[in-house]
Amino acid sequence: MLSMTVPYWRLSGFYLFYFAALGAFLPYWGLYLHSLSFSPLEIGELMATIGFTKVIAPNVWGYLADHTGKRMTVVRVGCACAVLAFTGVFFAHGYWWLLLVMMVYGFFWNAALPQFEATTLTHLGDATHRYSSIRLWGSIGFIASVAALGPVLQIYGESVLPIIVIVLISAIFIASLWVKENTAVPVHVAHEPLRSLLQRREVLALLVICFLMQASHGPYYIFYTLYLEAHSYSRTSIGQLWAFGVIAEVVLFLVMHRLIGRFDLRSLLLFSAALTTARWVIIGVYVDNLTIVIFAQTLHAASFAIYHAVAIELIHRYFTGKHQGKGQALYSSVSFGLGGAIGSLYAGYVWDGLGGAATFAGAGVFSLLAFGIAWRFVPRNR
Repeated sequence: MLSMTVPYWRLSGFYLFYFAALGAFLPYWGLYLHSLSFSPLEIGELMATIGFTKVIAPNVWGYLADHTGKRMTVVRVGCACAVLAFTGVFFAHGYWWLLLVMMVYGFFWNAALPQFEATTLTHLGDATHRYSSIRLWGSIGFIASVAALGPVLQIYGESVLPIIVIVLISAIFIASLWVKENTAVPVHVAHEPLRSLLQRREVLALLVICFLMQASHGPYYIFYTLYLEAHSYSRTSIGQLWAFGVIAEVVLFLVMHRLIGRFDLRSLLLFSAALTTARWVIIGVYVDNLTIVIFAQTLHAASFAIYHAVAIELIHRYFTGKHQGKGQALYSSVSFGLGGAIGSLYAGYVWDGLGGAATFAGAGVFSLLAFGIAWRFVPRNR
């Protein structure tokens, strides 16, 4: 059981709206850009822009949060400015304008989650293994958003998507107001200089693994919807498939604290990377077989939920004290930032030249490399 001092519903509410917004943006923004007549290469570049801002932005915001002790202020400012920046999509639809809008939006959007992750883990104290029971509400928000939007876009078209996204990111800002500043400030002293921490073999290995795992998701996040639509799936069915994958993620999050208590983290990481590789190969080869595609979606529990929970736990163990904010920011920038950007660019270039099957096969190579590095360099650690 979680302590009564943990503001469970306030923390969960933020995750709910944050990932509901992501559920509206990530699966369908490529479809929206496609409706504006952008090529796969241009779509990959526009989506990669948000990833590249995540390489720098979380570290800037993490530095400010760690040195001021005001994590929730950083979260609120980032959310409010993200709303303002996203309004730019309503003014023009040209490539360079949208590139600028996505860059500014990404810089502020990426301020929020790493600092909120650090806030959540600080509230949990010694019960960090219960992180997944709070984070699962993010998955529920994603499911609700992605499943509802499929039929909506089927009826009203892609033009309504920017309106839905801006409503949801406004809700994130409102949810951020529920967590009080003075309850989110960690008061610890770092036990190891950051430079020496980053020179440790297991820390470097973890960061490389995070980069590779997220890069492997590039084709999925950018082109999965278009890939399914090209193979005659309806938008309602596509929304349901996205939702089904995240349902598997929720189920996994519900039991993740037990898995972390029973198995060493290295084994869980290896298991995740192996099943991620299988997932991308299956999607690339068997996209026309609905039963197999549904099975592949259940593997989202491994490719994201297990990987993310283990990575968060290891980052929290490695980056202690005042380094917690920097650690979460570094994890975000290396994985979702650099990994996401490279994965998006890779997907755009390969998809444009070789098609979907080859692109997903390449994604499997990324996760297979992650498996090899985890096998060689990640120590057993319960």
